Amino acid sequence: MKSQIITSMLALGLIGFMAIPSVAQEPETREQYEARMAWFREARFGLFIHWGPVAIKGANIGWTRGDEIKLQEYDNLYKRFNPVKFNADEWAKIAKDAGMKYLVLVTKHHDGFCLWDTKATDYNIMNSPFKRDVTKELAEACRKQGIVYCSYYSILDWWHPNYPVGRKGPGMLKPNMPKYFQYMKTQLTEQLTNYGPIGVMWFDGAWESPWTHDQAVDLYNHLRKLQPNIIINNRVDKGDGFKTTGFVGDYATPEQSIGNFNMDRPWESCITICTQWSWKPKDKMKSLKECIQTLLRTVGGDGNLLFNVGPMPTGEIEPRQVERLKEMGAWLAKYGKTVYGTRGGPFKPGKFGISTRKDKNIYVHIMAWEGDKVTLPAIPARIVASSAMTGGKVTVKQTDAGIEISLPAEDRQEIDTVIMLELDKPAMEIPAK
Repeated sequence: MKSQIITSMLALGLIGFMAIPSVAQEPETREQYEARMAWFREARFGLFIHWGPVAIKGANIGWTRGDEIKLQEYDNLYKRFNPVKFNADEWAKIAKDAGMKYLVLVTKHHDGFCLWDTKATDYNIMNSPFKRDVTKELAEACRKQGIVYCSYYSILDWWHPNYPVGRKGPGMLKPNMPKYFQYMKTQLTEQLTNYGPIGVMWFDGAWESPWTHDQAVDLYNHLRKLQPNIIINNRVDKGDGFKTTGFVGDYATPEQSIGNFNMDRPWESCITICTQWSWKPKDKMKSLKECIQTLLRTVGGDGNLLFNVGPMPTGEIEPRQVERLKEMGAWLAKYGKTVYGTRGGPFKPGKFGISTRKDKNIYVHIMAWEGDKVTLPAIPARIVASSAMTGGKVTVKQTDAGIEISLPAEDRQEIDTVIMLELDKPAMEIPAK
């Protein structure tokens, strides 16, 4: 992923967004853009997978090349990479059982190793002892189980001899950015023509100087011609989460943090279930409470959560991580209607928790009580009914000054107490506050 500096910058917030890429070859209307983004907004929860030969070392993918692991050793790990327990159907089912609606596979990270049968380089999974096209198998498995398959691709490539920036080594052998750019386009064309429909093309690594805005525009338009309905994240261009006017990219991507409330531009927080992106033995894992509340605080801000796991060198996702994801899925099986297809607000995230809304309903997710009650701002709508979806008898008092919600202490849930408020008008007509 990005450097600590870039990560910190992304965490600062999502401000000043445009909703429509302004420099695409054939600019969309607002209606066309919203239609293309509709499934993504409704999905709310996806699985991110960082995996490759580096799993053998239990080290972080890409960044440890030439640092914790010497260049020669790192670049030859693929010769020992034989994940014989990889099962694409199991991975897709894990995502489905977790309540996830899409999956993003890291097909090429900064280390340059490719998890598909690319004809552009021999540095790929087909030349490992495994000799199976992981990308193809997983894309097919996802579609069988109703999961939208998506692909991550690193723009920078510290292994490729033509990429002009080296890291932890003597530099590249034949720096030639135009030639490397063609290599990228060739590889991405392979994915978009040979692997079926791809929901999202998830880019990373655009911050280094060899990559330019003009190249981003060229690539964005190229991919949209190949698959007109594809969604492309903002890291394809130089705008990141801040400068969006004049930059291509369909949504923002805060990393390892929850983005700020934003109803204008779609966004997605990518966050790890443990601490490292790729597999690390005995890595510290988030509790169920942390996982559920991370998802809710993201959705309450009107964003998506892309939750990351790093499979083991055997090809299996660590059992304890699978169990945690199943627990999230069990919670969503009960309360998913308050997450999927909803929008954030009208009450912005706060100490009390978050709110989501759909049709004439507001779903208040209370994660912290203010004594015996929670007080929310007044709204220009009448509450006609209320219920505690997590159990108990809720009392709701609505006045011109605000809304008071109270519930007996024994009925409050440690992770999240869900209160449904039914209104006399559509909830989306209420300004967020």
